[in-house]
Amino acid sequence: MLLRHSTLPSRIAMNTRLIFAALFLLVGFTSTQAETKQPPNIVFIFTDDHCQQALSAYNDARITTPNMDRIAKEGMRFDRCYCTNGICGPSRAVIQTGKYSHLNGFIRNGNKFNGDQQTFPKLLRAAGYQTAVIGKWHLATTPQGYDYYDVLKGQGPYYNPPMITAGKDGKPITKPHVGYTTEIITEKTLDWLKNDRDADKPFMVMYQHKAPHRNWQPAPKYLNWLDDQTIAEPETLWDNYNGRTRSAKRQTMTIKDHLTAYDLKLAPPRGFNEDQLQAWNKAYGPKNEAYEKAKPSMTEKEIIQWKYQRYVKDYLRCVKSVDDGIGEVLDYLDEADLADNTVVIYSSDQGWYLGEHGWFDKRWMYEESLKCPLLVRWPGQVQPGTTNEDIVSNLDFAETFLSIAGVDVPNDMQGRSLVPILQGNTPADWRKTFYYHYYENPGGHNVARHYGVTDGQHKLIRFYALEGEKIDDWELFDLKKDPNELVNIFGSTEVMGIESKLSGELERLRQKYAVPEDNDPGRAKKPKQKKQPARALKKAS
Repeated sequence: MLLRHSTLPSRIAMNTRLIFAALFLLVGFTSTQAETKQPPNIVFIFTDDHCQQALSAYNDARITTPNMDRIAKEGMRFDRCYCTNGICGPSRAVIQTGKYSHLNGFIRNGNKFNGDQQTFPKLLRAAGYQTAVIGKWHLATTPQGYDYYDVLKGQGPYYNPPMITAGKDGKPITKPHVGYTTEIITEKTLDWLKNDRDADKPFMVMYQHKAPHRNWQPAPKYLNWLDDQTIAEPETLWDNYNGRTRSAKRQTMTIKDHLTAYDLKLAPPRGFNEDQLQAWNKAYGPKNEAYEKAKPSMTEKEIIQWKYQRYVKDYLRCVKSVDDGIGEVLDYLDEADLADNTVVIYSSDQGWYLGEHGWFDKRWMYEESLKCPLLVRWPGQVQPGTTNEDIVSNLDFAETFLSIAGVDVPNDMQGRSLVPILQGNTPADWRKTFYYHYYENPGGHNVARHYGVTDGQHKLIRFYALEGEKIDDWELFDLKKDPNELVNIFGSTEVMGIESKLSGELERLRQKYAVPEDNDPGRAKKPKQKKQPARALKKAS
């Protein structure tokens, strides 16, 4: 009995030690798991000239984009994502650097990006990420900071693209390809994800499309899609520009006058093989014959309406192929058990005009081209199905990528990480206004150089150079009362307080972002125009 009582405390002590040891091992194992878990992967999906109006996640009825919509339903949709400089190359340079065009040195198409400067892929790579860029690059120099690159040569065609990648000696080589460019870029992205990446490293891949850039050549399977539908015309299709300054009237980007026969598929395409050309002619031949037969009896308005339908349908057909490819990539992430630890981001370099103001193209600080789509899915961090009205920008993308990866954001980057917003906690000091600057004049479509500020409710724009001449034209819009930006209220006594406030904010932002006083950093000479066949340049009427 004494023996039994004497051994009881020792047994309790032994059991207690065993419990604590087990707990220690469990905690240690869990801690080790947390320590060894990879940082999130990043899949950045980027298109060229895709507007919010052509994405059904933004409640547009002109197209259904189920795979883009899936990112929004499983993540966050941003309604006020603004671009800093609404044109292809400059937008990409801003994303690489997290800096405005005047600081990263790429202010207009035709410049060459200085890849020696600090970029976010270099910082991710130094932190242990595997990095890749596949598809459209459009920065005129060899990509730096990437373990793998396979990019379009220049702008890139819609069919049979030459693409640049690193050869065995590490030097860039150009390889030909046969097929539809959107599908080729998706195939290459999937191949890299499946076969070329290091499974022991987190990755960041930039999966970047040419589509839906001009001149909107659909994939073979979509050549006749939408033929039986009539796409609704925007209410400003017939805008006469009377409510704005001279710049709006002197542009050269109207559906009425500036779409070429090549844009409208009335001229034979270039660069096709025999099978592709045969499928193309089979689809467009009968439609073109019907138009040519009817044209002599059509009114000018009916001709413009025909051009609009041809243009917008081809644009939407190109978007449809992009959406298909996104679906393939999302499916692979699910199949490979990567989805839960991968941030998927969808955006475009700027917005676009689908007939609004009678236009195609971009460049302006007006809403349709200022706004970019931005959708972000981050399982466990972003509440599914949420929308956000904060003013965000492509200026914030580099900082966001770095923050997701746990990498310190350099002080000289000019944007801010979106991670707090994605987690539902917008910082109290988040920006309430946004600065925009466009430099390319003389240049394509004769859009005047301009800069401006918006708070999402009002917008102040200064146009300062047009066709080689200095101008000083101002526009102010009330975006609540006049969402289509048809009536310039600058100088009106009723808005002098708003005008003064925005003028002060504009000057503050120009100082904050170190914008040069001459407004024209770098060289801004008129770019050389490539010669094109007469049939492609002929304006269809």
